[in-house]
Amino acid sequence: MPKPCYNILFVCNGNSARSIIAEAYVNSRKLPHLRAFSAGAIPRGAVDPCALEVLRDADIVPENLRSKSWDEFLAPDAPLMDLVINLCDEATKEDCPIWPGKPMTARWETTDPAATKDSDRERRATFAAVFAQIKRRADHLLHFDTDQLDNLSTLSLVNQASGADL
Repeated sequence: MPKPCYNILFVCNGNSARSIIAEAYVNSRKLPHLRAFSAGAIPRGAVDPCALEVLRDADIVPENLRSKSWDEFLAPDAPLMDLVINLCDEATKEDCPIWPGKPMTARWETTDPAATKDSDRERRATFAAVFAQIKRRADHLLHFDTDQLDNLSTLSLVNQASGADL
């Protein structure tokens, strides 16, 4: 019998841009068997306005998004995750905690658009590029059903796809 809902946690350092975008995009697909969450190691405390703008530009209503610590997902009453995807880039050597339930993990190295110090126009372009990259990777992941996602060979395909700019 298939699992009713597969929980995916997207993590990065600040939980203000990349992981928020991934959470919102996956949940916008309204797939009954998938639910996305996001969190950060050191949450910035607010969602970056450019992240909200790029979501609205993609016709995604940014509802109930907030910057939060991954400690929330370590609590006894937190939903158990099936897959945790780390979005930090290579420059960030953040160690993730040991997650309850020992979910599978993947790494999608993604530049942090919130760290961009360029002009507003260039910053928006960086956010749009990061959104497109996350969308391509998530679309690849969303093609699998929950039984396939529980398979380690599928996770290998998901990780390989993250290395390529699909």
